Amino acid sequence: MPLVELTDKGLYCPAGDFHIDPWRPVPRAVITHAHADHARPGSGLYFAETSGVPILRQRLGADLACHGLAYGESLELGRARVSLHPAGHILGSAQVRIEVDGEVWVITGDFKRDRDPTCTAFESVTCDTLITEATFALPIYRWPEIDTVAADIHRWWQANAQQGRASVLFCYALGKAQRVLAALMAHTEQRVLLHGAAVPLTQIYRDAGVAMLPTEPALEAEVEKKFAGELIIAPPGANGTAWMKRFGDCGTGFCSGWMLLRGNRRRRGYDRGFVLSDHADWPALLQTIEQSHAQHVLATHGRSDILVRYLREHGMRADELRTEFGDEDLAAES
Repeated sequence: MPLVELTDKGLYCPAGDFHIDPWRPVPRAVITHAHADHARPGSGLYFAETSGVPILRQRLGADLACHGLAYGESLELGRARVSLHPAGHILGSAQVRIEVDGEVWVITGDFKRDRDPTCTAFESVTCDTLITEATFALPIYRWPEIDTVAADIHRWWQANAQQGRASVLFCYALGKAQRVLAALMAHTEQRVLLHGAAVPLTQIYRDAGVAMLPTEPALEAEVEKKFAGELIIAPPGANGTAWMKRFGDCGTGFCSGWMLLRGNRRRRGYDRGFVLSDHADWPALLQTIEQSHAQHVLATHGRSDILVRYLREHGMRADELRTEFGDEDLAAES
């Protein structure tokens, strides 16, 4: 019997009687991070990294039964020893290490290895079997430095301001928005306006000690000249809605790894695309697999087929693992 198996409720560890990021309610859920495709409501008891617990309660309910674990802290669940290790994806994101009778499996959840001051940096974990995401598992995906992207965003913002226009930057409300706010500190001290979906999440990051530009809810801001010159950060789901009408003639941009391909920007109707992802690019995926020393790799979501084929061609044991985890870089979040 494998240490972790796929069930109709998600990844399950029989030895510990718990699920990892279940997509249906279960008695015990170990959560890698608080994005909606990995943290779903209804389970009896949640386990998550300590700094991610406030985010889970913001999203799933203030009375959520959730036990916080520090990175590296071990927990005995049945015959399984479980610990969480930094994934570098968002605040509180974790890889799940499971050890049973000397055998070790690691589930990465979503992860990245790029520099990001808003969360704890990724750490490699040695294991026998690695379950890894494969969202951007194509050799074309290689991320630019965050400093370069932040400089591009700032230039675009200022160019729109000189034309008397607002700049609306669409990005995921949890993780991406805060990363942008932190990166822009190298270029300005100007306040940024936030869509309501990003307001409480950004405050949780501030409470955790993350340094970011000052912000204000867009609906509460007293702005002259109809938002001209302002930067507004909003989730992709706000694009094309009545909420956008208040900004009048404005520039629109989208932060995502998918913006590496120009056709994605054209199809989605944004003026500018900024290549910024909170997932591992192709080199980071291969580096992580190599450093894990895993004898077996299971790849899930994204281009798992490409990654599995590549690994098999290079003599590794690899298989696809079909899950319901999504690609939130393309998701619309309200």
